[in-house]
Amino acid sequence: MSKQTAQSPSAEEKSSAGVIDRPEEVNSQQLARERDETIERQKERLSGLDADTLIELYRQMLLIRRFEEKAAEVYVAGKIGGFCHLYIGQEAVAVGAISTIRKDDYVVTSYREHGQALAKGMSANAIMAELFGKVTGCSKGKGGSMHMFDKDIGFLGGHGIVGGQIPLATGAAFASKYQGNDRVTMCFFGEAAVNQGAFHESLNMAQLWKVPCIYICENNQYGMGTSLERAMSLRDIAQKACAYEMTSEFVDGMDVLAVREAAQRAVERGRKESLPTLLEIRTYRFMGHSMSDPGNYRTRAEIEKYQERDPIKLFSATLKEEGVLTDAQLEEMDHKIRAEVEEAVKFAEESPEPPAEDLYTDVYANPIDPSHK
Repeated sequence: MSKQTAQSPSAEEKSSAGVIDRPEEVNSQQLARERDETIERQKERLSGLDADTLIELYRQMLLIRRFEEKAAEVYVAGKIGGFCHLYIGQEAVAVGAISTIRKDDYVVTSYREHGQALAKGMSANAIMAELFGKVTGCSKGKGGSMHMFDKDIGFLGGHGIVGGQIPLATGAAFASKYQGNDRVTMCFFGEAAVNQGAFHESLNMAQLWKVPCIYICENNQYGMGTSLERAMSLRDIAQKACAYEMTSEFVDGMDVLAVREAAQRAVERGRKESLPTLLEIRTYRFMGHSMSDPGNYRTRAEIEKYQERDPIKLFSATLKEEGVLTDAQLEEMDHKIRAEVEEAVKFAEESPEPPAEDLYTDVYANPIDPSHK
């Protein structure tokens, strides 16, 4: 944690806990150098990947970005209620990881799950309608932003309790082993969940029982408004797997190809050896914790530092330099994706509200009869 300043803090400098951090100086040359180095590393990873795969990775990341931007817009307009946690800045994690698994594999995640749902194959229409609380949503309008679910594509839900999904994912992976199939389970969670006992209990069981679960810590470096440095004694999360003799890796979460390569190794380990893996994927959310978070605990300089390594800008630069996509093709793709997202909003707005009697459905195995008195 940086030293405290003697001057009166600005709104940007004062954290939610009242700690004043000195704003970082932005070294433009260093940021540009780091950006160029990431692009060069991406070029080295292109070998063995066909153009269609690369284009689809980029398209999915851009879809998530445009969807989330539109979600923020309609939330401000009062069309979305409840909590709404956006994925802007973290797109490479979901897309890179989920691109390595099959439709029948499982994904379990936290409440920041729009990106994973899109990457797993859920339609923008179903997600947007769920945000609007409409009956055509993936959870029939009852789940909202934090509780999306689609059994048909193996998306086993967003979960609102911090770390609550980690034991569930461990159980899903155990079920795959018990049933004798080769499905793997991907479990996404933030670094704040690592401080929960459920994380440690799950990793211990997964390694002890040898279950095919890939634990993906999306380390965006903030648990709500608290920085990692102020909340965790051992900040190298990948090292925590050593306590359970589990294989782990640290991954650059702003490089979609780096994420994909690490996830491929973990998936292969799960399918062939029925072994778990912990991936610490370092990323950064460009927005606040939720739509209600003004983000006063971060400096503008810090945000600009990470925006220089925007995973979408980095990957588009790589694809252009390697001749995979042209500026015109990138613009055309963006136009089509924006139209797709606008159509999702139209679909959500025109969809019906759940009827009152739906209050009694999907609650108990034996439904309540509302007419019974």
